[in-house]
Amino acid sequence: MTKIGYACMLEQFHPTDLLDWAEAAERAGFDAGFQVSEHFHPWTPQQGQAAFAWSFMGALGERTSLPFGTAVTCPGFRYHPAVIAHAAATLGAMYPGRFWLGLGAGEALNEHVIGGEWPEVGERSRMMFESIEIIAKLFTGKVVKHDGDYFTLESARLYTRPEQPVPIYVATAGPVNAKKAGRFADGIITVGAADEKIDMLWDRFREGAKDAGKDSATMRTQLQIHVSWAPNQDEAERNALTEWPNGGMPFPKQDIRNPEDFENIAKLVRIEHFKNRMLISPDLEEHTAQIQRFVDMGFDEIYLHNVGRNQAAFITTFGENVLPNLKLGRDPRPSAAPAET
Repeated sequence: MTKIGYACMLEQFHPTDLLDWAEAAERAGFDAGFQVSEHFHPWTPQQGQAAFAWSFMGALGERTSLPFGTAVTCPGFRYHPAVIAHAAATLGAMYPGRFWLGLGAGEALNEHVIGGEWPEVGERSRMMFESIEIIAKLFTGKVVKHDGDYFTLESARLYTRPEQPVPIYVATAGPVNAKKAGRFADGIITVGAADEKIDMLWDRFREGAKDAGKDSATMRTQLQIHVSWAPNQDEAERNALTEWPNGGMPFPKQDIRNPEDFENIAKLVRIEHFKNRMLISPDLEEHTAQIQRFVDMGFDEIYLHNVGRNQAAFITTFGENVLPNLKLGRDPRPSAAPAET
């Protein structure tokens, strides 16, 4: 069955506050656990935070009892893949069966801080999958050497690690990486999108799993949904425009380098730009129906992020009036891709 989780957005909230809200979300019935954003910068200066996710997750593991993971971190710029493997294995050892590693190809917003060239998306994708190869090898506990197109590793071994390797999930919104995720990872992460796009991603994901001899029905599918809920429509719209304008920008954001540039672009965002990108509404029945639609598509885990500052009210209200009204039974998706015609 589908489980509903809480998205811990460290680029928007102080980590101490988020720890309190994570505890509250667990008590309120958000039973999937927690997606933790991993940012060096916020999207806009207004969001105002960007705590170190790896420190936060150590505390999150102590304060809660549910699973958690990065959504997502980028291997290859700020972090060599061996460093990510080291951090992930430590959290996996400390919290057995609870930590998963979400990886993505990265954004200049966070990765340009070390300087150097910012590659095109295709090259960043190749870097990510080479990183997955390194991380997976290190998770075995063997001595690993690697001399690849992008990374070198000399006689490295992880001494502290969990009994079972930390699962690796890949965040993607495109067919090529979705298929590679099926081949090389343990699951897929995506964001709310049109039904036909999600169907396409899952088809490619299943194809990749089949190519690798894996059963995609046993692999995890995660969805993150950004919503703007508030007691009235005006406040919900104001929160979307001021707190999460990046959610209404209808173009790729991976090459924008700093929050100030996002802030300037955000001046062009209007409420109509959020259509089909974010539900902005005080109506809890509307929110229930939207989440139910994604439940019915068969996601294993759906993580909710309310873009307003009203996190405590959101957690209580959705815990009392939305989560209990969801029908969370799930028919597994077929494990094999449909035949080509």
